[in-house]
This record gives sequence, structure tokens and C-alpha cells, in this order.
Amino acid sequence: MDLEPGAFKALMKSRESSFRLPPVYPVGPLILTGSINESDRTDCLKWLDDQPNGSVLFVCFGSGGSLSQKQLNELALGLEMSGQRFLWVVKCPDEKATNATYFGVHGMKEENPFDYLPKGFLDRTKGVGLVVPSWAPQIQVLSHGSTGGFLSHCGWNSVLESIVHGVPIIAWPLYAEQKMNAVLLTDDLKVAWRVKVNEDGLVGREEVATYARGLIQGEDGKLLRDKMRVLKDAAANALSPDGFSTKSLANVAQKWKNLENDTN
Repeated sequence: MDLEPGAFKALMKSRESSFRLPPVYPVGPLILTGSINESDRTDCLKWLDDQPNGSVLFVCFGSGGSLSQKQLNELALGLEMSGQRFLWVVKCPDEKATNATYFGVHGMKEENPFDYLPKGFLDRTKGVGLVVPSWAPQIQVLSHGSTGGFLSHCGWNSVLESIVHGVPIIAWPLYAEQKMNAVLLTDDLKVAWRVKVNEDGLVGREEVATYARGLIQGEDGKLLRDKMRVLKDAAANALSPDGFSTKSLANVAQKWKNLENDTN
């Protein structure tokens, strides 16, 4: 209810009209949870342990997102220009992606994604950024105290995970429903900035650097963090024993129980 009050008000209003919908019971936000054993901690989590609180921008486009080579270069050089700490889950580019909107089986490639980064990038950013190939434990990264922002494709799972852990977003939608999610985050909830493409259909390095610096260090970034923290608290309250989502799920269970008793 706190995340999408307008949608639920519309659903409830429709039930009172001639066009009746079935009842809707909000029970979220629901995400995967759970900790990992100390022996299973990945190098990126150990690296985060050594970074200042709220100082790292997490960059990840999900399991399906791919960038073109030109866009990959602009993103890399922008992160370097920003001077901000970053943790980047990088994947091989796909030349079918002219403007970062391609979705396919590129994740199955066996090439090393590091081979596609700008020459000398890894050496120049050593100690400031960490680049990991293909995958990182996203929930553990977002819940880490050193993570201060999330450059995301705005897949719904990523959106909910970011909200639950109170991490503001740089919205870079790629495909499917992600553009709609980005509108919710930027225009309605106001906990994200949405990237803008240039005349070449790319997000330029200067823009990437500006977004990264602003989110981690700027006053406007602090406003986003404050607003996201409000949503984080609302999510925790909703899922508490007396929270709206918990009671909503209990209502569903009670209705099913009553229905079963009536049929017996």
C-alpha cells in the first residue's frame, strides 16, 4: 500500500463500480532473503567490507541486460571519470544492442567480459572500483553498509530488493516492463534518477560520471537516500507482525479457511 497507493485505491474503487474486480490483497514487498556462510563470502563482499559506509555505487543490469560495445565503453569511462567507488557486474557486449535495449542469450557466452573493457581501465581504477564478471550476490551487496547507490536496469526484483534495503537508484531501463518501473521510481516515488540518451542513442560518459557523483556525494543524492529510507521503513512495517501486508495475507488465509468450513 505504501509503495503503490494509487493502484490499490483504483482497484478498490473499481470494486464499488458496476465493473467489479475480484478482491486484491497486497502482501509485499516480497524478496529472497537469507545470509551466506562466512566461508562462502565472495571477493566482492570482502572488498565491500573495506570500503567506507555508503560510498559504493553498485552497477548491475540483471541476468538478461546487455550493452553494445560503444555503450560499454561510455559506462566504463564514465565510472572512471566520476572518481567514485563502484562495484560493476560486467557482461560481454552484444553488437545487436545499439542503445542498450537488447535481450538475448548473450549471458551464455564463454568470452571473458574483461576483454571488452577500455584499454587500461582495470589498472586505472584499481583500488577505487571492482569489476566482477557476469554475476554477484545482489541481495548481499544491496544490504551491505558500504553500498550507497544502485545503477540498475529496473527489473522488478531489483526494484524491490533496492527498496527493502533502502538503496537509491540510477534508473537505466533496458527492455520489457523496466521503463514503466523507472517511471514509478522517478516520477511517483522520487527515489531514482533516470538516465538520458544523447543523439547517438547512448548514455555518455559525462552523464554517467555526473549521475554517479551526484548520487553518492551530492545533496540531491542525499534527498533520494532519505526518501528511499522512508520506503525501507514502510516495507519493514508492512511485513511486521502487525503490518498491513501481514494482516492482508492473514485475511486471505481466513477467507480460504471459512470457505473450506462452508463446503464441509
